[in-house]
Amino acid sequence: MALSLPSRLLNSSTTAIRVSIPQRTLLTQSQPQILTTNPNLLRSMNSQRLTCSCSASPTGGNGSPATVSPLAESGRIGEVERVTRETNVFVKINLDGSGVANSDSGIPFLDHMLDQLSSHGLFDVHVKASGDTHIDDHHTNEDVALAIGTVLLQALGDRKGINRFGDFTAPLDEALVQVTLDLSGRPHLSCNLDIPTERVGNYDTQLVEHFFQSLVNTSGMTLHIRQLAGKNSHHIIEATFKAFARALRQATEYDPRRLGSVPRYANLSQKLN
Repeated sequence: MALSLPSRLLNSSTTAIRVSIPQRTLLTQSQPQILTTNPNLLRSMNSQRLTCSCSASPTGGNGSPATVSPLAESGRIGEVERVTRETNVFVKINLDGSGVANSDSGIPFLDHMLDQLSSHGLFDVHVKASGDTHIDDHHTNEDVALAIGTVLLQALGDRKGINRFGDFTAPLDEALVQVTLDLSGRPHLSCNLDIPTERVGNYDTQLVEHFFQSLVNTSGMTLHIRQLAGKNSHHIIEATFKAFARALRQATEYDPRRLGSVPRYANLSQKLN
């Protein structure tokens, strides 16, 4: 099934973009916990659970019932290949992963930050990119972020049952950064970072804000980043990515009380209220 994205969420320089959507597993409400010592009643309850679980399960390719779980083995996965005149970017993310990172963007410092996204968000993140880094890192940094935003939007699907909001403050030595986000469908970035140096290694520190602006544009999230303390540029940037990862993890996780619903939400073409 092809994913149709609003034109305002796509970068104008894109010449080709291919998105594949894996089959999503269904969400089921968890069974209520009932305590009893009556063996006949226990056998009856277990039989009812088994029957209900099988009848609600989708069938696989061979017609056998598939396992239904909010955190199914396949997970919520987004995958995209983004090709422009300047770059060729492939990104795959599993929101229900275990923190496996495999990033090769051609920008070593950005790879280090994507490792933080994976490790602290417990997302499986695979990034492979090539671009005109012989000029500078601008286009590759931007297109990797645009692709990550696209796969986040894809992996979230209808967003039923998620927390939607996330907030985390991460320290790294003297640096302290707060990130608050809302998976609202309304792209907005407020970034208040005071990075004292122009570069960390070869990485242009202006690209940090541009990375998050690009990600916001395609994911449709509202994102606020506030630096509360910090003097070391590396520490400030790394604390930002760690806080972002933790806040995004909160927002994408399931709320057991939500029971598969998203308040005031009709479909993907509308924004959350």
